[in-house]
Amino acid sequence: MVHTMQQNNAPVEFNAKPRKFAMWLFVVSSIIMFGGFTSYYLVFSASKGKGHGLVLPDAFMYSTAVLVLSSVFLFLAARALRNKQLKQQQLYLWITVILGLVFAYLQFRAWSSLYLSGAVLINNNAAISMVYLLSGMHLLHIVAGLALVISALVGSYGKIDHAKLVYRQDIASIFWHFIDILWIYLYVFLLLNS
Repeated sequence: MVHTMQQNNAPVEFNAKPRKFAMWLFVVSSIIMFGGFTSYYLVFSASKGKGHGLVLPDAFMYSTAVLVLSSVFLFLAARALRNKQLKQQQLYLWITVILGLVFAYLQFRAWSSLYLSGAVLINNNAAISMVYLLSGMHLLHIVAGLALVISALVGSYGKIDHAKLVYRQDIASIFWHFIDILWIYLYVFLLLNS
């Protein structure tokens, strides 16, 4: 725990544990939400006897590779911070942000490919709509993850306590690695349930 000063010069302890716990609660609630979405997909597919019937765009595969690579760079950023190599951490965080933006771009490319193939969001096959819903909700999580990574990046340039810097990096890492694993699960799920 690190002491910081309030305006009245009384020390205030910085305790990251409750904040990390809140992040883990959000991760668990997201797992439950996506579990519900995929369960609905399976129930719908079983009742109709069909899945989405699509060949998933290659952009989904490329975005998966980009997201895995971004997690590698975020891991390297955390390691650089532990070794007190702030310039390296900043470089790896910048790369993570760029790869996160590339992932978002590839998701839009995938949706464009789906749309051009005739697979539109609103149609008489709810499984096709679920492809958009799953990838769209995941993209919202990517945006939140980018905000956390950018917060860690901004902190690395600021004059903040090392404990707060580590906290920001840890929160970004927890969430980013979660959304990486989540996307791999969703992509494999959609591949197997076509």
